[in-house]
Amino acid sequence: MRTIAVANQKGGVGKTTTAVNLATALAATGKRVLLVDFDPQGNASTGLGIGHDARAPGAYEVLTDPGLAGDAIRETMVPGLSILPAGQSLAGAEVELVGEAHAAGRLKAALARASGFDLAFIDCPPSLGLLTLNGLAAADEVLIPLQAEFYALEGLTQLLRTVEQVKARTNPRLRLSGVVLTMFDRRNNLSEQVAADVRAALGSQVFATMIPRNVRLSEAPSHGLPALLYDLKCPGSEAYLALAREIA
Repeated sequence: MRTIAVANQKGGVGKTTTAVNLATALAATGKRVLLVDFDPQGNASTGLGIGHDARAPGAYEVLTDPGLAGDAIRETMVPGLSILPAGQSLAGAEVELVGEAHAAGRLKAALARASGFDLAFIDCPPSLGLLTLNGLAAADEVLIPLQAEFYALEGLTQLLRTVEQVKARTNPRLRLSGVVLTMFDRRNNLSEQVAADVRAALGSQVFATMIPRNVRLSEAPSHGLPALLYDLKCPGSEAYLALAREIA
């Protein structure tokens, strides 16, 4: 199973939107895909229509007992796409696991029991805490959504440093899948400048596809749908289809 952590310690950059729509797009190609909602806000679960009363057992229970992974993973409305949901209880996991042996490897142990999947996406929380470290330790690759704004560049260096630390100490196979520019607005000179700066610094590690600022992407979660099901022809959906082809 190829496992990709979608991570950025800055909130509001499109991590969940990226994870949900890439998982949907790649499931549509015939792959069996697992989406791991690893954010206590549970937005990925909401975006796939999983109600709050249907999220247990979920990511929290699996962290405390990796053997529950088989019971916690469930199918979604998207053929070929399953989810490990999350709720607010996951917020307590960081406190409870501090000091526990192999605390950063709990998710990896759980995913080792998830058989039959070709691909997994881990939607990490907007922090560099224990949950994100679990996500990075369990992944083969890290995909970084980066908002095309100046402040986003400042956090990128810190995140790349964390990825290198996890690679050196915990997960030597971890590599950067790439950086995807999100909320891109061609009418905004700053977006163009940020894109040019990121490409100058990281070169081919930046995906060619850029995700535009698009109201349909924002509307879709309120209907419990991925944007690809809510409006396949909108610019945001078309961009995620293109990004999925790059990743595949």
